[in-house]
Amino acid sequence: MTVAVEPIEGYAIKKDKVLERKRNQYNFNKVGVVGCGILGQEITRMVSVSGIDVTFIEISEEKIDQGIADITRGLDAMIDKWGMTESEKRAIMSRITGSLDFCDLAGADIVIESVKSRTREDSVELRKRIFREIEKSVDPETVIVTNSTTLVITELSSELEFQDRCMSVHFLSPADKTPVVEIARGLNTSEETYEKVYQFVALFNKRVVPVIESPGIISTRLIAPLINEACEILMEGVGKLEDIDATMRLGFGFPLGPFEIADKTGLDSIVRWLDNLYKEYGDLKYKASPLLKKKVRANQLGRETGKGFYEYDEDGRKIIEKPKTIHENTGH
Repeated sequence: MTVAVEPIEGYAIKKDKVLERKRNQYNFNKVGVVGCGILGQEITRMVSVSGIDVTFIEISEEKIDQGIADITRGLDAMIDKWGMTESEKRAIMSRITGSLDFCDLAGADIVIESVKSRTREDSVELRKRIFREIEKSVDPETVIVTNSTTLVITELSSELEFQDRCMSVHFLSPADKTPVVEIARGLNTSEETYEKVYQFVALFNKRVVPVIESPGIISTRLIAPLINEACEILMEGVGKLEDIDATMRLGFGFPLGPFEIADKTGLDSIVRWLDNLYKEYGDLKYKASPLLKKKVRANQLGRETGKGFYEYDEDGRKIIEKPKTIHENTGH
């Protein structure tokens, strides 16, 4: 199925009439996603719901099965909440394919890298290798993007033959619901690549936020120190964990509190973001809290492992403890 995309008015950076006309010429038939963790699943589901075929790449059959199962579970939730039909669900799943072979990305119009790794050094080398594998498997005009925010696309694409087709595109989780996407050009990104990416993001009715290539860009540079400071407040005993989250939700309109955001994102990802930002900027506000590091060492990563700052059931729902009675509190 070919989806012709209409641009969102008001969010264009370039006003050149030639570029504006170009925005009407790009079609998207197939999208590749490398890495089908939580965010990769959200991107895959969002793209497939829009009627586009998606091939995601994982490292094992078990990971592929897990990705398919989690995407299916997410669609089941949409059936329960939003009235999606079983036939619509089957159509969406029919457009999703998991693979171990990068060659199956052939024919993709855009490939989105969305993998996780433990450290900056591992992450840079891993992503560079992934980018090389993608480039060997796709056409020269295929756009290759990273969803990483603390690593810059200029570095990640530096070993490619066609560096002009690469960009950073940051979908915030949940990708299908959050109405904003940050995009950053690399030093070698072409105008045509920018226009294709703009057009692709517009397909999902997102507001495009253009940012200068910079580790952390806007979202991560704001949210990572917030979570870090919440940990400091908790360790100092200023407030209880649940009350800190409630203050940000009820007082500032956050959909999730900082500890809930950390659990959803993955505490290992938060620590990696902070480590990357600290190495880049040298500012102590980016030095990861000992509490975060302690939980990561204990493999208490959040929803992914069933325990982080909160505990979660097998479907990723937070387990709410029942309030204790007076007799339970006093022991009588």
